[in-house]
Amino acid sequence: EEQHYSEQHSSLINKAYQTLLNPVSRGLYLLELNGVEPAHETDCDADSVFLTEIMEINEKLAEPKNEDILKEVETLIKVKQEELTREVTAAFERDDLQAAKKLLAKMKYFANLEDKLKKKKIPS
Repeated sequence: EEQHYSEQHSSLINKAYQTLLNPVSRGLYLLELNGVEPAHETDCDADSVFLTEIMEINEKLAEPKNEDILKEVETLIKVKQEELTREVTAAFERDDLQAAKKLLAKMKYFANLEDKLKKKKIPS
């Protein structure tokens, strides 16, 4: 019985750790705790400048593999993720949950780009 109890709690602790480890999942969890429904990518009201930036990065990732371009995209994604993480933190600190919701939607886009970049970097 104790072993079963330990396994259950170990699983919960691992899930909590993984949630808190990632800024996007951590932010989404904080929204959930505050009763705010997270934005879905289909109803994201991101501005056109942001969407253009995402399209440009996607186009670069669609090009034939080029190490210089991949490094450039990797740096850009990292910088944007750090910037958005700071902005989300500030939004939560001032209790602006709607701003946090919009910023987290943008962070999801960059997380998707990061996944595409990782797949592109894996040798075929």
